[in-house]
Amino acid sequence: MIVALACGGCSYQLDSMFSKPDADVEQTGSITHSTAADSAHDAAAAEPSPIDLAYARAAAAEALARDTKGNSVPWRNPDTGVGGNITPLAATHEEDGLPCRDFLASFVHAGSPAWLQGSACRTARGDWEVKSLKPLKSG
Repeated sequence: MIVALACGGCSYQLDSMFSKPDADVEQTGSITHSTAADSAHDAAAAEPSPIDLAYARAAAAEALARDTKGNSVPWRNPDTGVGGNITPLAATHEEDGLPCRDFLASFVHAGSPAWLQGSACRTARGDWEVKSLKPLKSG
């Protein structure tokens, strides 16, 4: 067998005689294996970070303070580049004796657009305080 290997020259891969664990196998095709970790990473990428949400909340308070329906206010976290628009919805409604409004927040993270839904109420001081801000559920 050694003579055959010597005569084969470069056309025979010596390491092919030894088995490799899957982790060391070089992938040559375009089909990749998706794992649960990949799915979790994709889901996490679809939601802004707590810092990004702080910028969105501040923009929501500003948009609602303008007291205009349907006019969007842009927001952006300069550190991460994540940003979008806050759009107040519908007329004011009352919760626990406070005037409240719903809004939508768009954002783009790593080139992927997504939406958040939120609700804010006016405090006794007259400021708007965001009560909820979460991913918009479709369907």
